[in-house]
Amino acid sequence: MPDTERFLCDAAPAVNQGRRACQEDTLAVDFTAGADLGFAVLADGMGGHAAGDVASKVVVTEVFSELKMQAGDPSATGENIGSLLRRATDGANDCLATYIRQFPETAGMGATLVAPVISGNQLYWISVGDSPLYLFRGQHLFRLNEEHSLGQQLQDRVDEGALSQELADLHPDRNCLTSALMGNRIPQVDCREVPVELRHDDIIVAASDGLQYLTDVQIARVIFENRFRPASEITDRLMQAVLDLQDPEQDNIALCTIRVSDPRARRQDPPVRVATRRIFLNLHGEKKQVIGRAQAQALL
Repeated sequence: MPDTERFLCDAAPAVNQGRRACQEDTLAVDFTAGADLGFAVLADGMGGHAAGDVASKVVVTEVFSELKMQAGDPSATGENIGSLLRRATDGANDCLATYIRQFPETAGMGATLVAPVISGNQLYWISVGDSPLYLFRGQHLFRLNEEHSLGQQLQDRVDEGALSQELADLHPDRNCLTSALMGNRIPQVDCREVPVELRHDDIIVAASDGLQYLTDVQIARVIFENRFRPASEITDRLMQAVLDLQDPEQDNIALCTIRVSDPRARRQDPPVRVATRRIFLNLHGEKKQVIGRAQAQALL
């Protein structure tokens, strides 16, 4: 195992309102040198003006505060990170419930959550909703976390042969979330308690779904072309690629790029290929082979 004390994290966040009337994405990042934990916390609010933005701020504030409070405590690392993340998420959800009781007109507001945590060279996360967490490693781009949406459930049925791709793509409710923080029971939570062991030159991107106006292939191409640049430049180029689409319906965009490096490692220039969780693609978008989650995880 690499010497975890030699691993460095270079993190760069960015937010943009897109073409929406208000900003409902909230993002906070802390990779303090010497701390036991480094983390990003991102929430994508829903519920409209003066509701979705409040929900995302509540979620990020509560989760970030809990992680920050525990960041210097050695007992919060290792196998305890999963329970810490769940406790922080439950606390944020409880705060939403309290706020909604105090301001009943905000009933129905909520937020997604994605929070990657790095301890040494180990990556943990918790996520609720559809905000993606990507890992770019060598040849491959992985969607690491689960997507809690009707669209993903429909795609699962397509993969099982129970539904045609055309019907899945045309479903009017495919963008509906199946889980979010809304102050009541959280239907689905993806909490990585067994860490992904990071490697030199791994690149992690946590984002709101505003980034996904780009396809996975487009995201991968931008990262690949800038894979040896600082995290700030990768973030800038991803953001610019989204804005260059000039989509009149562009959602809010929030993203944080995290580069992991080991100063002792020798840099390698990998072949140009890209893989997502479910499908293997090259940078020109040519379909090569369908892979399942277990196969993708085996590549990590």
